[in-house]
Amino acid sequence: MIEVEGLQKKYGDLLAVDDVSFIARPGEIFGLLGPNGAGKTTTISCISGLLTPGAGRIRVQGHDVARDGFRAKQILGVVPQELALYDDLSAAENLSFWAGAYGMRGRKMREQVQDVLAAIGLLDRAKDPVRCFSGGMKRRLNFGCGIVHRPQVLLLDEPTVGVDPQSRVRLLELVREQVRQGTTVLYTTHYLEEAEDLCNQLAIVDHGRIIAQGTLAELRAMVAERDVLELHGRFDPASCRLALEKIEGMEIVLVDDRSLRLAIHGATRRLPEIFAAVTGAGAEIRDTTLTQPSLESLFIKLTGKRLRE
Repeated sequence: MIEVEGLQKKYGDLLAVDDVSFIARPGEIFGLLGPNGAGKTTTISCISGLLTPGAGRIRVQGHDVARDGFRAKQILGVVPQELALYDDLSAAENLSFWAGAYGMRGRKMREQVQDVLAAIGLLDRAKDPVRCFSGGMKRRLNFGCGIVHRPQVLLLDEPTVGVDPQSRVRLLELVREQVRQGTTVLYTTHYLEEAEDLCNQLAIVDHGRIIAQGTLAELRAMVAERDVLELHGRFDPASCRLALEKIEGMEIVLVDDRSLRLAIHGATRRLPEIFAAVTGAGAEIRDTTLTQPSLESLFIKLTGKRLRE
């Protein structure tokens, strides 16, 4: 449903998206996972036709976005990270506006607006102006505006950012319901738990590049089922590296004068051995964090940092 090949986009000298390629297949949720500024929103904007790529090719259900943008956009629904709502209009009027923009009219449109209001939990607030809504209610309405015309492909850019837990649960269920109806979803997030819970396929993005791609099981296998152990304090990098290289099965992810990150099997039972080696190298350990195999540990292994750093 979505084919992205060699996508590149620059803002002046900044290469925001660098040779990104992936395929999102029918009826699945494809996740773009990465920190803020990784290039996720720029990728979404290029697919939706809001931005013109500097290089590469994008097809939506076989329609080239650059050459046949009108047909591609008819298929798409977009839920942007920034709210695309009119505060002076009611919830129903906002939905009607976006339905009308996609050519819906009359009874069919009115029925669809009511169905969406019920789905997003705002049927009882249909006539209220959006300026009176809470942040979570606006997020749900923002989602509704993206699905009111029943798109075959849905682009979701950080749809749950800044929402309350109740609204988050409802939004995630709305995403699942779209897939049950046959919609293909491209989902960007920097929340690991959402990516693990929702996505059939994932691409981890950092500094505009895809650094890992596959199913959740395939990505977890890249960690080789190892724990990631982080030590913070005071370290002599050369001495610590020399001491730790003697420990079998140890991978040093990062070492500097303030922190140490290691990938190792069964880190919990090997803590005494690791502590002895590090303190024997003159280190002062102030705190410790252990992360078991997950997308977080893969991200740390690939980039040397946590997702939110």
